[in-house]
Amino acid sequence: MSKSGKKVLIVCDSSKSLLDFRGNLIKELRKKHHVYAFTPKIPQQNIRNRLTSMGVTIYESNLEGSHVSIMRDIQFIIQLYLLIKQTQPDVLFPYTFKPVIYGTLMARLCGVKRITPMLTGLGYNFTNGKPLNLISTITKLLLKLSLRPGRNLRVIFQNKDDYYTLIRHRILNDKNKVFFVNGSGVDLEQYKYSPPNLDQINFIMVARLINAKGIYEYYQAAKNIRKRYPDIKFTLIGAYDNNIDAISPNLYSQIRYSEIVQYVGEVDDVRPYIKDSSVVVLPSYYGEGVPRCLLESMAMGRAIITCDSVGCRETINSDMAVNGFMVPIKNVSQLVSKMEFYLNNKLDVLRHGLNGQKLARTKFDVNLINRHMLKIMQLS
Repeated sequence: MSKSGKKVLIVCDSSKSLLDFRGNLIKELRKKHHVYAFTPKIPQQNIRNRLTSMGVTIYESNLEGSHVSIMRDIQFIIQLYLLIKQTQPDVLFPYTFKPVIYGTLMARLCGVKRITPMLTGLGYNFTNGKPLNLISTITKLLLKLSLRPGRNLRVIFQNKDDYYTLIRHRILNDKNKVFFVNGSGVDLEQYKYSPPNLDQINFIMVARLINAKGIYEYYQAAKNIRKRYPDIKFTLIGAYDNNIDAISPNLYSQIRYSEIVQYVGEVDDVRPYIKDSSVVVLPSYYGEGVPRCLLESMAMGRAIITCDSVGCRETINSDMAVNGFMVPIKNVSQLVSKMEFYLNNKLDVLRHGLNGQKLARTKFDVNLINRHMLKIMQLS
């Protein structure tokens, strides 16, 4: 790293995402620049050790990204303001909603020369559900304030749907400098190709247990399929917590204690489970950036079934090299239909998986994306 390198402050709402989703980017930044991270408290010592070994200077907050807490948010804002004053970064890189909103506002206030917020999906904030109306309204107002056009502001998106949504809501306008990247990317050295399991068909879903990820739809499709194909295996990997959109205790109980789905819970490494799978399913309508689990699955050569929804549709190839299927959101019958297709066309499980692996290599390689990110941040 050059002593004359720039100081880059990364602001996030999850220490695990910082390592899992930005680890490769941090390695690239550290070749020439100083990297600071403002992250929620790190409970796992191995994550702290890995970040430290990469040369990241860590500062911790009490931020809870998925929960509403005015006092914690105010505390986070004050901490962030003081940290920016202390570190005086040349570049601020916040990602996910709260870091983007509060980080960009504080960076403007402190006169940071280059602000590069990245929106990794709009999540619940632009839904029409009544319980979220007040929260969504406040979020939109704060987002509009933080992202108002400026010479030092460069807004990064992972899909064009999110950009056009913010244009429609008049949060952005044609004066904003905007850039697009193909998700967070996938490390092809870590997620290597392996042949899908065609002897024992195993559908797998990797997602937090929240409604908008399509957990209910996946479970119902599994019930339907197993009535007629009792030997087919369904696996579900993901954490169950007190997220505002967490699945009901009743559904969680059915998933955990019935024999329809093998529920594994949260895991540190999904690769062994993807390796043992045949097809990866994500019937999400959450408002994704580009789902990382689908990119990892494609890199390992798995056909995918997902929804025709924001972010998810980015992962399906629309030309002749089909790598999977899109189904309408909340449509269990269509989900079942595509699952049955693969049950009856096992060679397509293999063929679509190979097409997906090629797409991951040409479009979603993390090295390609990180080179683009460095250019956007003007650090290459």
